[in-house]
Amino acid sequence: MTRRYWNINLEEMMEAGVHFGHGTRKWNPRMSPYISAKCKGIHIINLTRTARFLSEACDLVFDASSRGKQFLIVGTKNKAVDSVARAAIRARCHYVNKKWLGGMLTNWSTTETRLHKFRDLRMEQTAGRLARLPKRDAAVVKRQLSHLQTYLGGIKYMTGLPDIVIIVDQQEEYTALRECITLGIPTICLIDTNCNPDLADISIPANDDAIASIRLILTKLVFAICEGRSSYIRNP
Repeated sequence: MTRRYWNINLEEMMEAGVHFGHGTRKWNPRMSPYISAKCKGIHIINLTRTARFLSEACDLVFDASSRGKQFLIVGTKNKAVDSVARAAIRARCHYVNKKWLGGMLTNWSTTETRLHKFRDLRMEQTAGRLARLPKRDAAVVKRQLSHLQTYLGGIKYMTGLPDIVIIVDQQEEYTALRECITLGIPTICLIDTNCNPDLADISIPANDDAIASIRLILTKLVFAICEGRSSYIRNP
């Protein structure tokens, strides 16, 4: 895998608060190699390590997207919801930003059935067939559509398991991470000082509680994905 320059700037990361970890009482000792100091009761993340692993992650997603691989971005905490949706839409990736339904990947056949139902209902709605139903039946279908849109809207075009999964907040999305590990799907995980850095294929130490920090990490990854897609389009 060729190493590239991704314009990862330490000053920019500091401005986004990427270096702020959790309180010193709330930490995972396995994160000690990624912590540079303590300040006012919180751990300070070593941004040099962050830059290194973020660069490796960018190289990985560039290489994968240049070969037409598919990505899934997962982040359901309130501070990540908007950033995840924007990043995924920009990079034409699938995403989950509301709630991870257990078995979404490990029980793919069930997920696929739900997606088929979702697509069928959307087609009926687009064709105006719901307007011909009795009011009570139409209301039931609309509730089903709303529910499916909330939980499956970000993966409605997914036709198979993703090739790489990007996870925002290891603790919050632990179920999703375990499903990826079970299936052998490579993962890139944003990890704070209370996480286990050994679980994901590439762990990026960073503040997972600040919107600016989450947005910065996703922006770099999305840029690499888009660059890779451009290369794939030019050289199919």
